[in-house]
Amino acid sequence: MEEGARSCLLLSRSSLEQDIRASYLMDHMISDGVLTGDEEDRIRSKLTRREQATALLELLLRKDNQAYISFYNALVRESYGDLASLLHNSLPLVSPEAEKSFSDGGTRYVQAVLSEGGVPQRPVVFVSRSALVNRVREKLYRLQKEPGWVTVFGMAGSGKSVLAAEAVRDHALITESFPGGVHWLSIGQLDRADLLVRIQSLCFRLEQQSQEKDPSSSLHRPPGSLEEAKERLRFLMLRRYPRSLLVLDDIWDSSVLKAFDIQCRVLLTTRDRSLADCVSGSEVAVESGLEEDQALEILALYVNGKPQRLPEQARSIVRECKGSPLVVSLIGALLREFPDRWAYYLHTLQQKKFKRIRKSSSYDYDALDQAMAASIQVLSEEHRELYIDLTVLEQDVKVPAKVLSVLWDLELEEVEDVLQDFVNKSLLFRDCHHRPYLYYLHDLQLDFLTEMNRSGLESLHTKVVRQYQQRYSQGPPTSGDEECLYWFRFLTYHMAKANLTQELYSLMFSLDWVRTKAQIMGPAHLINDYVEYGAILDKENSEVRGHFQEFLSLNGHQLEQRPFPDVVQLALSQPESSEVYRQALLQAQERATRGGLYLDWVNKSSLKSLSRLVVQPHQGSIYSACFSHDGTKIASCGSSKTLRVFKSTSGEKLLEIQAHDDDVLCCAFSPDDHLLATCSSDRKVKVWSGTLPSAIQILDRLQTDLPDNLTSTDGSRLSVSNLFCVLWNINKPSSQNTMFGHLEPVNHCCFSPDDAYLSTSSSDGTLKLWEVSSANEWKSIDVADVFPEQREQTEVIVKCSTWSADGRTIICAARNAVFVFDIETEAMLLEIRTSRLSTVQYCHACPSSKLVAIALSHYAVELWDIETSKKMADCSGHLSWVHGVQFSPDGSLLLSWSDDQTVRAWETNKVHTSSAVCLKRDSDVLFNNGDITVVAADNRNRLQVRNGRTGAVMFQSEDQESRIRCTAICTQTSAVGLGREDGTIQVLEVPSGASLATLQGHTRTVLHCQFTPEGHTLITSSEDTTIRVWRWRTGECVVLEGHKEQVRCFSLLTTSPSSETHLLSWSFDGTIKVWDMSSGERLQDLVCHQGAVLACDVSPDGQLFATTSADKTAKVWSRASWQCVRLLNGHQDCVRSCRFSWDGRRLATGDDNGEIRLWNVKDGTLLKICSRDNKDAMDSLHGGWVTDLHFSPDNTVLLSTGGYIKWWNVEKGEALQTFYPTGANLKRIHVSPDFSTFVTIDNIGILYILKKVE
Repeated sequence: MEEGARSCLLLSRSSLEQDIRASYLMDHMISDGVLTGDEEDRIRSKLTRREQATALLELLLRKDNQAYISFYNALVRESYGDLASLLHNSLPLVSPEAEKSFSDGGTRYVQAVLSEGGVPQRPVVFVSRSALVNRVREKLYRLQKEPGWVTVFGMAGSGKSVLAAEAVRDHALITESFPGGVHWLSIGQLDRADLLVRIQSLCFRLEQQSQEKDPSSSLHRPPGSLEEAKERLRFLMLRRYPRSLLVLDDIWDSSVLKAFDIQCRVLLTTRDRSLADCVSGSEVAVESGLEEDQALEILALYVNGKPQRLPEQARSIVRECKGSPLVVSLIGALLREFPDRWAYYLHTLQQKKFKRIRKSSSYDYDALDQAMAASIQVLSEEHRELYIDLTVLEQDVKVPAKVLSVLWDLELEEVEDVLQDFVNKSLLFRDCHHRPYLYYLHDLQLDFLTEMNRSGLESLHTKVVRQYQQRYSQGPPTSGDEECLYWFRFLTYHMAKANLTQELYSLMFSLDWVRTKAQIMGPAHLINDYVEYGAILDKENSEVRGHFQEFLSLNGHQLEQRPFPDVVQLALSQPESSEVYRQALLQAQERATRGGLYLDWVNKSSLKSLSRLVVQPHQGSIYSACFSHDGTKIASCGSSKTLRVFKSTSGEKLLEIQAHDDDVLCCAFSPDDHLLATCSSDRKVKVWSGTLPSAIQILDRLQTDLPDNLTSTDGSRLSVSNLFCVLWNINKPSSQNTMFGHLEPVNHCCFSPDDAYLSTSSSDGTLKLWEVSSANEWKSIDVADVFPEQREQTEVIVKCSTWSADGRTIICAARNAVFVFDIETEAMLLEIRTSRLSTVQYCHACPSSKLVAIALSHYAVELWDIETSKKMADCSGHLSWVHGVQFSPDGSLLLSWSDDQTVRAWETNKVHTSSAVCLKRDSDVLFNNGDITVVAADNRNRLQVRNGRTGAVMFQSEDQESRIRCTAICTQTSAVGLGREDGTIQVLEVPSGASLATLQGHTRTVLHCQFTPEGHTLITSSEDTTIRVWRWRTGECVVLEGHKEQVRCFSLLTTSPSSETHLLSWSFDGTIKVWDMSSGERLQDLVCHQGAVLACDVSPDGQLFATTSADKTAKVWSRASWQCVRLLNGHQDCVRSCRFSWDGRRLATGDDNGEIRLWNVKDGTLLKICSRDNKDAMDSLHGGWVTDLHFSPDNTVLLSTGGYIKWWNVEKGEALQTFYPTGANLKRIHVSPDFSTFVTIDNIGILYILKKVE
């Protein structure tokens, strides 16, 4: 750093330390490339704000001009204008010439010192690696006061020598730390005689330079032995050149270091990490190679061009060079002579033909293969054989020593010793951040090994598989440690590479393998295996491969839950033709003989899978997701504050970034998929590398907390919505245009297909179109005018807009409607009105058809054809608000994301059409001698009667005029009853559909209806607070009046010895009432609870009844005294359900937090709490409210419903089994008398008839 800038920082230091927040500034400095992630972590580790500020300034003082300039700009951006003004007058020159002069050392003095010391000049083509250079300089500064060693180590071709030379090319370092000069000595692989010659040469040079400065000194004869040479060098370094630096380049052997143990300051470079242990001092590892832009700059310099004008093969060449300075330089030198060979050298690199990458240079080896081979040849023969085995490793994969212990059949301690030798010689790298250590090869080392052993690769992979099978003959490892994870991740890879197809089939077509791997690694890796090895598996049986892949794709989000679900039970929901189901049924039957409980979904054949892939990438709501433009990746973000990128085929995570300090509201890929943009409630927009977790651009803070953004088609611009619309050029740190005109916040913006126009949707009720080039308003459409009757009452918010593929129409969403406008005439072409109970959250037009997808707040996604004005599909499956939808670039897939924490991918051509019928949850079921009859309303408001064995429709009524809210089956006649929202009750004959009775009387919604056992009487309860007892054939009615709020349910009471039937009713008014059904007389009126009574159950002997309430209590009442005999406290939420055991000894209660309690009826003591210690991944213990409870006839098993269905061991309070429906929020479950069959309907209308596996 220039002295003026350094002095200014020192003078302003106290003011800066007092005011700045380092965390705000470091984001910008990282984006500018002057601060590394490690440096940021070290600063953030400081406990206080002031300590962080001090650490940042100390680091800044050791950096260059660019760091000073970046720090100044960060102060300006973060509104520290007064502090920035302190630094302004000392800003260094930023011209290329000034930068180059500074980086060269800045003075002729430095050039003279380095020249006299024999330090190599910069390569003809040079690009600075400032982060590494600064690390070396930092270590060298520590030698200022006393002698010591600094070791720079790295693999062949990593640029150690150039790095060391660049580190000492610094004026301040030389004048402050090494005024005696810098003396360079290249060593290499030498015997003692050659080493003596090198030291003699160095001594002669030092004496000669000394004589030039002091003519009275004389030259000595050359030392005759290494011992004499060592003493001569000690004398020269300590007496003639005190405080000088000796650079020993390319040391191979620790014995060489003995000759230089002379108590001076030494910088050495080596491939052998162990040499650092032989000397006292610090070390710098050169593990990372060149960044992509640095490598491109080198190639551009070689061919006298500019990086942005290089041919398309340049980036691919850089990627194949794996960041190696040596390889990039070799390729660059070749291209200088043969500038038309870009494609040829790319092909050469891809084919790993390293011997052809050959060019004479100052480096010791002309070709990469020579450099690699030289490193391996220094190994012993035994270790060389072991090193060759590493050819089987996957690129960028780190392995623990235990894996290699299995491969080599050696004790773990022996393996660690061998690996240490490899690490010391820079033939292997060690990740010290893990315990135990993990080891990995550099890409170039692995490529070299692969090329060297190409003919033996299959046998090497076979060895891996056989050694694994021998070690784990009794079953796979299940420890969950790094070794276990390796085998589950890569065993299939080794089998495929070894061409062991039968072993691969047996493994991957096994439900046991699926269960174990999913439990240890999650489902994404499994799905990826079926995709990656699909071609091999299809040769055996493509149908079976499809069965397993579909099972995992649709149940992956369940396999992410903890506690881990029973995979056999999940698999029993697969179609009966599936191999997954066949294996699951066999295992379930075998386990049932040992007391296991499994349920077969017997009517599943009537359903087809809805989604192609279900992923749960975040904990919390998902606010945005998008396809990459090549369709292979999906990005998502949400309330977890993270950005996640995963494969669109399997859900396998590719990248996860802690992106912002608040909710991440939107994400978008650039057209080339190299960049990702995010915006957040923290009022920042960030542009990310698509492969690395680093922000490369941070745009200034916005004016509101709710921005939204999308990239333009060409990727050069980014639009951001807040109070107005801002257009950014993502290559510059400032906005390009601001578009004013909306009066309320802008909710969404979208570029036209040709990028010429931008549409903005606002809370002011308008949709505006803008010219991008000029930022002028082009057209304005007042969407609020479409809602004239509501405009005055509530505001009309335009949520979003989307352009048709041809750019001629624009589609927007507001309230519960979607509108299509002709852009030329601004006329409305189509209006799509959805359910009045829902709002449209988002819409997106298909790029390849006339379809538009609509995301709705009532958990659904709808597909409409805007040409025919018809709804084409209902995509049901989400369990909460759907925030958005997006088609893939080719229109074949549809993406949706929701508050339920899932992202779903649907195949556009295969989703359920609108003809698909779903049922409502208010149902009744009749179990009769093995037959099952189900009656329920469907989504078209028709009454359906279905065969419970097959799911076939036995009867279907006409559409009803008013919504059906409850149903009942008459057991004595072929009749069903239904209650409607308008208060009407109908009784229909089955299967003719003839109307047997229409009963009018209720003035509001009928909530519950039930036939008496003899079938002559129908009882109904309503929101109008009354209960009516109908002689339904004659229409006679007894009205039971007395409740003050709605009556949701009732129960029949049989009295002894008269056998008269009384009615027990409960209401939201907190009371229980007992009625004489014949006369309508109110027999009892009990004020039971402070809150609404939510459930009631009568004991099997009829002597007791229990009530539960919103006041979080349950009570047990005596029918003899009509007094409360037990008050049950303990629930932390509304108590929603209750049930007596058949022996009357226990009472089960369930609450809205998913907790179930078992009580002793005799004394009111708590016996068990179910599921307290096993909270599921959802908000509730049961995935929702506990809505229904049933005991088995032998009182040993308790059944409960909520978000899913559970069976419990009553004695232990432990879960025996869980059934996960496709939907959620189950209201009620019907149970057969023998407790073997269970019937329910979920919130998306799917009927489940479950039968115990025998």
